[in-house]
Amino acid sequence: MAIDALLNSGVRVVNVGLDQFARDLRDQGVPVVHVDWVPPAGADPAMVAVLDRLATVADRVDKANAEALARILAADPVLIDVILAGEAIPDLGERVMLHAGPPIDWHRMCGPMRGAVAGAAVFEGWAEDLESATALAASGGITFYPNHYFDAVGPMTGITTQSMAVMVVENRAFGNRAYCTLNEGLGKVMRFGGNDAEVRDRLGWLASELGPAMARALADGGGIALKPIIARGLAMGDEMHQRNVACTSLILRQLAPALARTGGDKDKLADILAFIGSNDQFFLNIAMVMGKAILDPVRGIVGSSVVTAMSRNGADFGIRVAGTGDTWFTSTVEMPEGMYFPGFTAADANPDMGDSTIVETMGLGGFAMAASPAVAGFVGAGSAADALNFTRAMAEIVCGRNPDWTIPALDFAGVPTGIDVRRVVETGIVPIINTGIAHREPGVGQVGAGIVKAPLACFVHAARALADALDGGTL
Repeated sequence: MAIDALLNSGVRVVNVGLDQFARDLRDQGVPVVHVDWVPPAGADPAMVAVLDRLATVADRVDKANAEALARILAADPVLIDVILAGEAIPDLGERVMLHAGPPIDWHRMCGPMRGAVAGAAVFEGWAEDLESATALAASGGITFYPNHYFDAVGPMTGITTQSMAVMVVENRAFGNRAYCTLNEGLGKVMRFGGNDAEVRDRLGWLASELGPAMARALADGGGIALKPIIARGLAMGDEMHQRNVACTSLILRQLAPALARTGGDKDKLADILAFIGSNDQFFLNIAMVMGKAILDPVRGIVGSSVVTAMSRNGADFGIRVAGTGDTWFTSTVEMPEGMYFPGFTAADANPDMGDSTIVETMGLGGFAMAASPAVAGFVGAGSAADALNFTRAMAEIVCGRNPDWTIPALDFAGVPTGIDVRRVVETGIVPIINTGIAHREPGVGQVGAGIVKAPLACFVHAARALADALDGGTL
C-alpha cells in the first residue's frame, strides 16, 4: 500500500492485552478488535521455565493425554450393586474410617468433619456417645484414610465406615470398580456434620432397607448403564453437582419396576420410593461413584498431565495427576462464594470440602454449567449468560470434549473433558466447582450453596513434579 493511501485511510486497530486501550478507542469512535491475551503463567519466570521444560517433551505428553482422553471416553460405567462398605473394602475394619479429601488427621479436621467422625463412631458401636467418640478420635483410637485410597469417594465430610451401605459401579470397559455411600437425603445429615440419633438411624435404614432393596432391583435388571442417563440429564437441565433433579427422576424410573418386582412389603416399598422421589440430590452420589470408576483407569499413564482426582477436606485442596500416580498436590482450600439459607451468612460457612469434585474432574458440575442455567442463580454465580461463560472458560483448560455428553445451549458441543495441568498453569484459569456450603460447627448442617475455585498452586506443584519426572528420566 502506498504511504499516501495508508495515511489517508481510516484507522483500523487490533488491541492485544489490556482491554482499557480498546475501550478508550471505542469511546473515540475508532473501530477496534480486542484480543484478550495475557503472558503465559502470568509471566512468572519460574513457571514459564517449567512450561518450557514441558514443551520440550510436548509430543510425549500429548500422546499420553490422547490415551487418557480415549480411556475416559471409552468408559462404560454400570451401577451393579449396593453392599456394606466392609464387604466392598476388606481393609475397612474395626476403628478404620475413610474421609473426603487428601490425608488429614483429627487435629487438623474442621468442625463438620469432626462431628461426622464422632457420629460414625457411635453408629459403629465404637463409642457409647458423641463425647466418648470425640475422645476416642482425639486419642488416636481411630485410623483415618482418604476414600480415594480404596477406590471410593464420599460427599462433603465423606465419612465411610464398615457398616454403611455403598453403591458399586463397574467400569465394564476396563474391569475396575468404585464405591460411594448412598445419599442420605436433605436436612440434618452426616455429610454436613450431622451426628445425632436421627442421622444415625437414617444411616441404619439405608444399610438395612434401601441398600438391600436396591441390590435386589439391580440384580433383577442386570445393572443400570449410567452414561445414557447423564446424556439425558444434561438435555433436561442437570449439571450433576448442584442440580440432579432430572437424573434422580430418570434413575427412579429405571429402579421402580424392579423394586416392585423384588420387594415383598408394600409399606417398605412406599417408603423407599418416597425417599428417593423426595430427594432431588439422590443421583449426586451415583454421579460421584461413576466419575471415580471412569477416571481410575487413567491413573498411572506415563507422561500424562491429565488430572485424575480433585478433592478437599475442609483444610486442604488436593489433586492427583495421571503421570505422577497417586501423589497428592495440595494447597489451602478456598472459601465458597454463594447464596445462604435464611438466617445464615458467610460468617457461618466452613471451608470447602468433599470428594464430589470428581464430578468436575470428569467434565460435569461447574464444567457443564451451561446445561443448567438455573444453577447459576442458585449458587449465586450470576446469570444464564454467566453459566455459558463458565463452561466456555473450562474448555480452555482441557484436552478435548465428550461427544456423548452434549450441551444444547452450546450448539450441542460436548462437555469439556480431561483437565490438563499445563493449560491451567499457562492460562491461569482454574477449575470452577459447584458446591454445597456446610456450617463451620458440627451438627448444624448445610447453610447454603455456591461456587469455589480450585487453588492454582496445586496445578503449579503438579506441573513442576511432572516436568521433574519427565526431563529427569524417571518417566
